[in-house]
Amino acid sequence: MRQARVGFALLAYLLPLLLSATNFIRNDLLTPEASEIIEDIGDELSSKTGIYIYALVTNEAFEERFNLVEYTKSFESNLSKPNVILIFAPNATISKKLEYSGRVGLIPSDSEIAKLYDSSSVKDFAIDVVASKDKNSKQDKYNIGVVQSYSELADQIASSKDVEMTKTIPNDTKFLIGLLRYVIYFGSVIVLWIFILRPIVERIKDGKK
Repeated sequence: MRQARVGFALLAYLLPLLLSATNFIRNDLLTPEASEIIEDIGDELSSKTGIYIYALVTNEAFEERFNLVEYTKSFESNLSKPNVILIFAPNATISKKLEYSGRVGLIPSDSEIAKLYDSSSVKDFAIDVVASKDKNSKQDKYNIGVVQSYSELADQIASSKDVEMTKTIPNDTKFLIGLLRYVIYFGSVIVLWIFILRPIVERIKDGKK
């Protein structure tokens, strides 16, 4: 019993130290390589601006309309401030009726921090990758989506503070990834027209003759 109490006391003492030493609150989904990129970006941003980005990457299936703000409050006391929490929860329910799932959230520690970035554009980096219909595995999409979103958030915060980042993903790389995504979409439309829609249109025309 005494050993158990000592163990709990030690955990309570170490938990804040462990959390402050990493840029993750939770990481259920990313590979070590992707996690390392995020750690590097987060460390650089905090060292140059004093602002922290914490990633909460979870496989939890949150119910519809689950309050993410309230959920993160249990971690607040162990996090350095000012900060932004980037939440990536691909299994969270958006609409049970429509069977939509996957939530991305940004929770700043205060309103002044929220002014340093554009929430919609940051979240889109993760949402667009995960929602894209391509041959990438879920694991690849999670890695790419979270890293891109985290990198974009860091870049925007750094830019607001007139700080140059060296660890984030270059803008030309982001542009190339976006361009490739649109090429894939366009190619899918062409294939759809050639093999499905055009034959149907031609049969209809022939039937009218």
